[in-house]
Amino acid sequence: MIRLPRLSWRFIPVWQRNYLVWKKLAIPSILGNLADPMLYMLGLGFGLGRLLPDVDGIAYLTFLAAGTVAYSTMNAATFEVLYSSFSRMHVQRTWDAILNAPMTLDDVLFGELIWAVSKSLLSGLAILAVIWGLGLYGDFWLTLAIIPVVALVGFCFGGMGLVMNALSPSYDFFLYYFTLAITPMVLLCGVFFPVSQLPPLLQAVSAWLPLTHAIDLARPLVVGAAPRDIGLHVFALLAYGGSGYLVALTLTRRRLLR
Repeated sequence: MIRLPRLSWRFIPVWQRNYLVWKKLAIPSILGNLADPMLYMLGLGFGLGRLLPDVDGIAYLTFLAAGTVAYSTMNAATFEVLYSSFSRMHVQRTWDAILNAPMTLDDVLFGELIWAVSKSLLSGLAILAVIWGLGLYGDFWLTLAIIPVVALVGFCFGGMGLVMNALSPSYDFFLYYFTLAITPMVLLCGVFFPVSQLPPLLQAVSAWLPLTHAIDLARPLVVGAAPRDIGLHVFALLAYGGSGYLVALTLTRRRLLR
């Protein structure tokens, strides 16, 4: 049965512990998180972009850069709550050790979620720095609003990924999540091309996917316009992340009590 979490400030030591471990390998971690989205953005943006006309009135490189902010954030949060959190929970038994202290599973899982948000912020800010450096923006001050959007996207996909972490028997299980959820979202949600190019049925599916809401917030801010339906997009991302956290908490509790 799903119940509301009992949270406290005790999630902060969980976050601090993850930060101290990450700090030892910070540079390789950052480079690893950035390599894939940077290659897509610069390779496709400069290569394919020179063969394409403007997309929705903006240069293709700018169009792609805006989508890459959300894509990079999604990837960073997802990888953190899957592979790293699974290692701490199942392989290293770090969570077992933490739970021997006066800590609750609610705080441990929330600490993992906030840490994933922090990691996704680094990735999103790095892509945003490239956007600033290349001048791929309409209004600098509006692009600053992307920072809370990045945090919101990290929360959304961190919460969703924790559900997979609770269900997974091994690292190989995560391939199903990437194949059946993450990759389709990358292709259907407007990272590389406008959603309007898809058949009507796929457009309807795309409208319900969280990455679409993330991109619909980020892309207008990059090109210098206010997003439409801000409340709807924010609510959708919070709903996906919050419900994911609640479900993950229930499933993880059952798993650890076996």
